[in-house]
Amino acid sequence: MTTTPTSRQLERPIAQLATLREGAVEFERAYAAEIEKIEPGHRNSARNFLHYLSIRQHDIRSLQEDLGALGLSSLGVLEPHALASLNSVMAILEQLSGKDLGPAPEPPVDFRSGPLLLRDHTRALLGPEPRDRFVRIMVTMPSEAASDAQLVQDLLIAGMDVMRINCAHDGPDAWFAMVENLRRAERMVGRSCRVQADLAGPKLRTGAIRASGRVKRVAPDRDVFGCIARPARIWLTPASAAEPTPGDIRFALRIEGDLLERLAVGDHIGLTDTRGQGHELKIVEMLDRSFIAETERTAYIEDETPVTGLRDGESVGAGRIVGIPEVVNPIYLLPGDTLILTRHDEPGREAERDASGRIVEHARIHCTLDAAFEQVAHGHRVWFDDGKIGGLVQENDGQRILVKITHTGPRGAKLRAEKGINFPDTALEMSALTDKDLEDLPAVVTFADMVALSFVRGPEDVERLHDALYRLGANRLGVVLKIENRQAFENLPRILLASLNSPPVGIMIARGDLAVEVGFERLSEVQQEILWLCEAAHIPVIWATQILEGMAKKGAPSRAEVSDAAMSIQAECAMLNKGPNIVETVRFLDGIIGRMDEHYVKRRATLRKLSVAQLK
Repeated sequence: MTTTPTSRQLERPIAQLATLREGAVEFERAYAAEIEKIEPGHRNSARNFLHYLSIRQHDIRSLQEDLGALGLSSLGVLEPHALASLNSVMAILEQLSGKDLGPAPEPPVDFRSGPLLLRDHTRALLGPEPRDRFVRIMVTMPSEAASDAQLVQDLLIAGMDVMRINCAHDGPDAWFAMVENLRRAERMVGRSCRVQADLAGPKLRTGAIRASGRVKRVAPDRDVFGCIARPARIWLTPASAAEPTPGDIRFALRIEGDLLERLAVGDHIGLTDTRGQGHELKIVEMLDRSFIAETERTAYIEDETPVTGLRDGESVGAGRIVGIPEVVNPIYLLPGDTLILTRHDEPGREAERDASGRIVEHARIHCTLDAAFEQVAHGHRVWFDDGKIGGLVQENDGQRILVKITHTGPRGAKLRAEKGINFPDTALEMSALTDKDLEDLPAVVTFADMVALSFVRGPEDVERLHDALYRLGANRLGVVLKIENRQAFENLPRILLASLNSPPVGIMIARGDLAVEVGFERLSEVQQEILWLCEAAHIPVIWATQILEGMAKKGAPSRAEVSDAAMSIQAECAMLNKGPNIVETVRFLDGIIGRMDEHYVKRRATLRKLSVAQLK
């Protein structure tokens, strides 16, 4: 039975839509000067973006319910064509009500041109669409990509569309070698691939930790009952001409002097370990100038330990163990502990305790960013190591920040060197473009198709990068802005408008740092809002951080990781981090995206024929 809507049912949505449309037009008019600064080919995108922002300043959920009850579009996917969506619904309501609702303002884009602009902008930044899917795959290069041409070729064959080079690691020579391997692979495979260079940005990390000493633990393998299953096998090699350790041997010691030249299979090496216990290592095999020795006892061997060669209990020579690397123990923290962040670059250390176990000096570690000591205030939150450790600032005297630890795992947590620090409550005033970035840029612009700016906080960061590229004659290079802190998210509308001044441009959702900054419980909401705003501005999005990380590192994904990877079809590109199984991971993600592309365009479901719909 068909029901004709009453005039009362139509009045409320008509009034609300008219208000939204008038507001959108007025909002655009208020920012006319901003639009004039936009690159001409992107002005319609900027206008659509402003219309969308105006609409999203209102809660329209009740309007959506009213429109749905009338069988009309509920404006759930208006991002790429905001004003056209309002015009379309109002035109139908005009016919249903019989009222003249006035002339409709000319929209900057319509239902066809809006999505096409996003596709065009995506091609300009990320290259042509792959054959069997719309979403591109970006892969972070490990250092070995500079020397392993086969790895790069395998990644390209598996489905890599964008090579990502992290300029926080390696150096120009390695970056050039990676790109050279890629260009060679492109010619052999017959596929093109873009190159993104991520500038390092300001470094907000923990500093070094004081070494505990140079000592190595050598121990046999034991079974579940604690019995020896296999003696410890030790590679003894000359310090002056060390030979590679065989793959099946866990322990290696370098011997200084000519002692090894005097030894034979069946001899022993005697030493005293750090606990004052004597040990004899039995020589069981000789390989070139090195030996394999065995022991069934656990030993803690310190650097510079004297050793003696023994044959039938008699000395055949002496030497020293050298080259044992430093042991750096992490700082162990529990809720209630105090951690001191130091401005001065001094090695960190654990808390010092007296004989009764009472803390006499708190644990401390260097914070690499000077700006933190100028702007962090009492009560501000601080997070370490991707949110594994959290605390509150108790005091900041400009040289030391005292942090009371409030969050760790149930058994405490270990803080190591070079771990990220986040101050989500602190508006850090610093440039995203560092001196190192400016030094790297002249090399980067010679091989990259796009440059990614880390730790963006506001539109001024975007403008600085555009200026730097212009000075280098590289102003047509693509720019990717990484949204990885709370300030960037809160300033996103201004950042997007500034980015349209010099396209092509893209946004990377760096979900690791962003989750720590906005709170893990808000990450899903925040990343969705970023996707909406970027779609309204017709700006492509790169979905990044920990996609299929378990598979890349361990060879098998979790179920949650597979679901997360499937959600990447809402973006224009999915980024994978490096790992020993990265080639298989690229191939796996290629399959996931290819299948999901048949069911969705962005977040709009497309209803292809389903084999499961057959009744059997």
